[in-house]
Amino acid sequence: MDVPTWVWPAVLAGIIVMLVVDLVAHRRAHAVGVREAAAWSTVWVALGVGFGVLVWWVWGAEFGQQYFAGYLIEKSLAVDNVFVWAVIFSFFGVPRAYQHRVLFLGVVGALVLRGVFIAGGAVLIANFSWVLYLFAAFLVVTGVRMALQRDTHVDPSRSRVLRLFRRLVPMTDAYHGQRLLIRRGGVLLATPLLAVLVLVEATDVVFAVDSIPAIFAVTDEPFLVFTANAFALLGLRAMYFLLADLVHRFVYLKLGLALVLVWVGIKMALKVDVAYIPTPISLAVITVILAVSIGASWWTTRGLVGSAVAPPEGASPFREATEAEIRELEPVLRSPAGRRRSSAPRR
Repeated sequence: MDVPTWVWPAVLAGIIVMLVVDLVAHRRAHAVGVREAAAWSTVWVALGVGFGVLVWWVWGAEFGQQYFAGYLIEKSLAVDNVFVWAVIFSFFGVPRAYQHRVLFLGVVGALVLRGVFIAGGAVLIANFSWVLYLFAAFLVVTGVRMALQRDTHVDPSRSRVLRLFRRLVPMTDAYHGQRLLIRRGGVLLATPLLAVLVLVEATDVVFAVDSIPAIFAVTDEPFLVFTANAFALLGLRAMYFLLADLVHRFVYLKLGLALVLVWVGIKMALKVDVAYIPTPISLAVITVILAVSIGASWWTTRGLVGSAVAPPEGASPFREATEAEIRELEPVLRSPAGRRRSSAPRR
């Protein structure tokens, strides 16, 4: 695949513009409703599909199909992210109005992290072809484990990342709007929102370890791997607000995702020395598996009401700061003159 050098910075600039537009559109903290989430989901999916059509038109059907296969894998695996985020937000009692800011920063961090993972994976594959066998084995093992543990749920209270964060970082017990850090009494403190962001980023590391090898199974073009990941990630925030209250309906989706991982793992292993499975066949298999798992889920859970995530028992572990507490806050970044005045002895 011959990608001109200027295309990479152009795509990165386009992604930055889209992130800025999304940030401006949600600059005011508010609870994102289903209608707004559906509108934004439509926009992000249209952009992702439109970019795939552009790839198809410029570089041909084979690369277009590889992009769509990767985009479909990343988009479907993202539903797992949605469920984990719902659990984290429920555990911390994060007000719905503040959730978009956390997810926005989480997606920005995920884009950077995925870029590093993709670059590393591309270098490994280019220099050590046997790494594909390791990726294939990892995908098959991960798929089997996912199928066996599909009813296991994340428990944030047992997270080692959270325990380490709370041990190392002093934290207040109250949300102060969308602030991640506050200064009170001369002491810099993290808010619970920063702890939530750290957990969101930590979970993306886990998902990236699964999804990056999976997409390399359907295309070995770094440009397609990165753009499919990027466009799938850009729509994750809207997907969360659209599906957060419906993930309990996707009872067989995790089994479907497990089968997809096993399938692409087998495809990757065969591609090394045995046989190359054409992209249209691979794309068709992935589509059928996901369609059947989603269709069966919705049919089985028809008429089911409720939420996938139960609220924490008792009161939320964190509260919202009062207006008086917010007024007493000091600037997080203080000028040198301010620091000298604060350190001068009082008479």
